Amino acid sequence: MLPYALTIFTGAFLLFQVQPLIGKYILPWYGGGPGVWTTCLLFFQTLLLGGYAYAHFTSTRLKPKTQAVLHLVLLALSLALLPVTPSESWKAHLVGNPTWHILLLLTVTIGLPYFVLSSTGALMQQWFSQTNPGVSPYRLYALSNVGSLLALLSYPLFVEVNFSRHAQASLWSAGLAVFVVFCAFCALRVWRSNGAALAPAGPAATPEDTPAPGVALAPAVEFSPEGTPTPGGTLAPEGSPSPETTLPPAAAEPPSSLDKLFWVSLPAIASILLLATTNKLCQEVAVIPFLWVLPLSLYLLSFIISFDHARWYHRGVFSALLVVGVAAVCQLLPAGTDAPMPAQIIGYTGTLFVACMVCHGELYRLKPPPRHLTSYFLYIAAGGALGGFLVAVVAPAVFQDYRELQIGLWLLSYAGGVLCFHHRSRTLALGAAVGAMAMTLTIPWLRTYFDSSSGIWTELLAFFRDRALYVFIGLVILVACLFDVRRRAVLAEWQPRMAAFIMVLSVGVGALFVVQWRDRGTVRIISESRNFYGTLKVYDYYPDDEEDNYHLLLHGATTHGLQFVAPARALLATTYYAEASGVGLAINRLPEGPRRLGLVGLGTGTLAAYGRPGDALRIYEINPAVEQLARKEFTYLEYCQAKVEIVMGDARLSMERELAEKHPQQFDLLALDAFSSDAIPVHLLTKEAFEIYLRQLKPDGVIAVHISNRYLNLRPVVETLAAHFGLGVVSISEDTEPAWWVYSTTWMLLTKNKAFLEHSTIKDVADEPEKPGKPVPLWTDDFTNLYSILK
Repeated sequence: MLPYALTIFTGAFLLFQVQPLIGKYILPWYGGGPGVWTTCLLFFQTLLLGGYAYAHFTSTRLKPKTQAVLHLVLLALSLALLPVTPSESWKAHLVGNPTWHILLLLTVTIGLPYFVLSSTGALMQQWFSQTNPGVSPYRLYALSNVGSLLALLSYPLFVEVNFSRHAQASLWSAGLAVFVVFCAFCALRVWRSNGAALAPAGPAATPEDTPAPGVALAPAVEFSPEGTPTPGGTLAPEGSPSPETTLPPAAAEPPSSLDKLFWVSLPAIASILLLATTNKLCQEVAVIPFLWVLPLSLYLLSFIISFDHARWYHRGVFSALLVVGVAAVCQLLPAGTDAPMPAQIIGYTGTLFVACMVCHGELYRLKPPPRHLTSYFLYIAAGGALGGFLVAVVAPAVFQDYRELQIGLWLLSYAGGVLCFHHRSRTLALGAAVGAMAMTLTIPWLRTYFDSSSGIWTELLAFFRDRALYVFIGLVILVACLFDVRRRAVLAEWQPRMAAFIMVLSVGVGALFVVQWRDRGTVRIISESRNFYGTLKVYDYYPDDEEDNYHLLLHGATTHGLQFVAPARALLATTYYAEASGVGLAINRLPEGPRRLGLVGLGTGTLAAYGRPGDALRIYEINPAVEQLARKEFTYLEYCQAKVEIVMGDARLSMERELAEKHPQQFDLLALDAFSSDAIPVHLLTKEAFEIYLRQLKPDGVIAVHISNRYLNLRPVVETLAAHFGLGVVSISEDTEPAWWVYSTTWMLLTKNKAFLEHSTIKDVADEPEKPGKPVPLWTDDFTNLYSILK
C-alpha cells in the first residue's frame, strides 16, 4: 500500500500547491485584479473534470497494461514541459478582456501536468484494486485529504513568505519528478499483475467508501437523510423503519432524473459561491493568495467533512446556520467597505462554508448504488466546472455589477425547498425556522458591530419597530406552515406545507436582493458597466443645480474622481489631486517650461487639470471602459491645455516595451495612482518596477505614489524602495478638507533631487517620520508580503 499512499499524497499536495503559485506568477501580467484568480479557478475546475473523465474512460475502455503505458507517456511529457514558470513571451500587450489569453497561457504552461495530477486519485484507486484484489483502497484517500489541505494552508503561511517565486517553481518541479517516480512504480506493479480482472474478495464497495474527485474520504456506514440505515445506499423518507436486511446493490433503484439534476446543480451552486466569495474578498480587501486559499480551503473542507460520514452534516443545524449566514451577507453587502475587515472575512467565508456544507451534505445523501458512482462523480465535476464558467465568463458579459453571490445564495435557498419536498424532510424545515427566528437577533447585533455608537437593545427595538409588519407576516407564515394549531405544537410529521415555508423564505431572500439592487438612493446613475477589471458607475449629483452639479466615478466601492459639470469649475482639481495634495504640490514645484508628466491610472483624468500649453501628459490605463467614461462623461481630457497621450494596457508592461524600443519618456514627474482601491496591483511596487520607473525619469525627476488605502499601510514599503535606490522620500498627508470636493489623502514623493524635497513648499507640509517599527523587506517580483502591512 505504501507506493500508492505516497503517490496519492504527493499528487494531492502538488495539485493544490500549484494553484496559488501559478496565480501569483501571472497576476502582474494582467493588471493584478481579482479577475485573474477567478479565471485561474475556472481553468483548475475544468481540468479536474477532464482528469476525472480521463481516469473513468481509460479504466473502462482500455486494458490495464495499455492504460499504464498511456499514463507513463503522459507523465514523461509532463516532465518535458518543466519548469511550470510561464515564459516572458506571454506578456502580450493586451487591450480588453484577457480571459481567453489567460486560459491559453495556463493550458500551455501547466495544462498537461495539472491534467495528469487531477486523475491521480481515481487511477490509484483502480490500480490498487488491480494489484491487491480483495483489499479496500478507500482509506488511502485520507492521505489525499491531508495532502490537499496541507498544500492550501502551507502556501500563504509558509511557502509564500519564505521562498521566492522561482524557488517555489523549482521545488514544485522537483516534487513532480518525485511524483512521476512513485507513479511509475505503481504502473510497473500494474504491468506485472498481467492485467487480471478486478475481483475484490471482500464485500462490494458501498457508496460511502468512494471519494469525490480530488477529495479524500474514509469508509463510513451508510445513513439515510435523517440517520437511518437504508438498503444499498438508497434514501428513505423520514420516519421509515430501518430494514433488518440489506438488499444487494443491484436491487437498488437507479437514480432519477431529479437526482441527476441535483448532482450537477448542487456542486454548481457551491462553485458559484466559492468564486463569488473570493471575488468579493479580493475586491474589498486585497488580491493576495491568503484570500484565494481561505475560501478554497473551506470549500474543500466541506467536501471532506460531508463525505466522511453522514453524522457530520445535520440538516437542522446547517439549514439554521444558512439562514443566519444569508442574513449576515444581506447586512455586509450594502455596508461594503464600511464594514470592518474582520467582519467581512468572517461573514463571507463563514456563510460560504455553511452553504458548501449544505450543498455537499445533500450530495452525499444523494449517492447512487455503486454501479452508478463513476457517472455520479462525473456529474459533480461537471457541476463544479459549470459554476466556474458562469462566474468567470458569463457573469461579466451579462451583469453590470457583481450579482453572483446573491444569485448563488438564492439558488441554494430555492434548492433547499425542492430538497425538502424530495426527501420529505421535517428537520430541514424546522432548522430553517430556527434560523429565521435567530436572524431577528443577528441583524441588530451586526448593526451594533458596524456602529459602536448604538447599543444592542437600541438596534433590537429599532429593528422590530421599523419592520413590525414584516415580522408579523413572518410569524403568521411560520405558524401556518410548521404548527398544528389544534394541538398547539410543532407538526409531529412531515407535511408539504413545511417545504412551502422554505419556498417562502426563498422568495423573501430573492425579493430582498432585488430591493438592494434597485436601491440606488436619490442619486441618478448615468452609466454603469462591468468587465474583467471590475465594475464602474458614474453618478450625477445635483443635476438641477447648475453650479454644484458634478459627476462622480466609482470603481467598485472606491471613488476614482469627480468633476463639476459647469465649464467655469470643470478644471478644478478635486478629490485626491487638489493643489494642496502631495502630487499637486509636486507638479506646481516643477521647473518652469514645458513639462513631461506621466500618470499610472486614468480615473476621470483629474491630473490633466494641471496641464499647461507646451506640456505633455502620458497616461497609462489598463481598463478600456475607464478611458471611454473619461472621454464621454468627464471633460478633463477635453479641456486639458497639454498634449495628452493615453497608452492602453498594463502600465509596467507598456513602460518595459517603451524602453525595449529605446523610447524612454524622460518624465519630470511620474504619478502612480493605482493603490487607492483596496485590491492593489502589488507588481507596481516592486524593485523591478521601480527600476523601470527610474529609467523613464529625468535624473532629477520625481515619483509621486498615492498610498491612501483603507486596509494597507504602504508607507514602509515605499520607504524601503527609496532606501534601496538611494532616493530622498517624504510623505504628505492632507488631513484637513478645505472644501467638500477635496478628500483626505496621502502621497509620497521620491527623487534624487534633494533640493526639491528641501524646498519650503514641500518640507513644511511633510509628515513627521514614523516611529521605527519592524522593518519591511524589499518587495520584488519574487517576494511580496501584504500581511506585514495590514493596518
